[in-house]
Amino acid sequence: MNQYTERIREIAKTLLREGRVDVVIGFRKASLPYMAEPVAITREAEADQLIFDCNCRMNLANYVTERTDNIGIVAKGCDSRNLVNHIIENKIARDQLYVIGVPCTGMADKNMLLENAEGGITEITETDGQVTIKSEGEEKQVAKADILQANCRTCIRRNPVIYDELAGDEVAELELTDRFADVDEIDAMPPEEKSTFFDNLFAACTRCYACRNACPLCYCPTCFVDESRPQWVGKSVDPVDVKTYHFLRAFHDAGRCTDCGACEAACPMDIKMRYLTRKTIKTCVDRYGWEVGMNLEDRPPLDTYSPEDPDEFIR
Repeated sequence: MNQYTERIREIAKTLLREGRVDVVIGFRKASLPYMAEPVAITREAEADQLIFDCNCRMNLANYVTERTDNIGIVAKGCDSRNLVNHIIENKIARDQLYVIGVPCTGMADKNMLLENAEGGITEITETDGQVTIKSEGEEKQVAKADILQANCRTCIRRNPVIYDELAGDEVAELELTDRFADVDEIDAMPPEEKSTFFDNLFAACTRCYACRNACPLCYCPTCFVDESRPQWVGKSVDPVDVKTYHFLRAFHDAGRCTDCGACEAACPMDIKMRYLTRKTIKTCVDRYGWEVGMNLEDRPPLDTYSPEDPDEFIR
């Protein structure tokens, strides 16, 4: 996907030079070679900072909420679906956005990159489905498909659903046989085993809220974990408080989560909290045939009412 970089830079320069946007939000190299960081540029001369590669894990829709300026934004498939969600929820207007769509073949899992390197990584490059990992005195090439983030392995929309200009040709969408095998496996567990599974899953959580801060859905003026009058959840790392935080946050995302993986990518403890959000995604698919962010016309199922809605769950 490195070939997109030059095209993104060209588009950004044109947009800023012609005054069609006030800012372009994209990615630039971070201090670590296996990371990229969000950047907002306002001058044409800054456009050469922009990059796009398999390390651009964050969801840039997180940076457009309730802005009043005109924005150019680089958007993968999952990012574009979150932009649709933002537009539907009146957090940004469509005519404020110039979407630079990027057909995406997935992001590399940073832990897998590190596992494939002897010593510190010095450079990562990607060409034709192969990722080259350079470290001190060594160079290793691995198939990109073997080191994808978990969410990218079950992605249903690699190509942006909305865009004003594409940075490259569309890519083939994945052909999936069972998107939710991981959810079904947990559902099949006996209650005690399931309880132990989630106890272990969140045992390392430090309540740093990196997952919340990276999530483009978490834009409440005051998060429920910060409320003190009334206090909805304790602020300690007591296991009950920790699980309450994660379960409630997942419920807040129900019918809205695109499974972009930004939460897990941001977590310093490598907690797989997508087990929770994927359960809500599967429930929406099974009950309502709902996939979030696929078009600008349909509202989320928890935002609408129909007499035909399944209601056995409230009996």
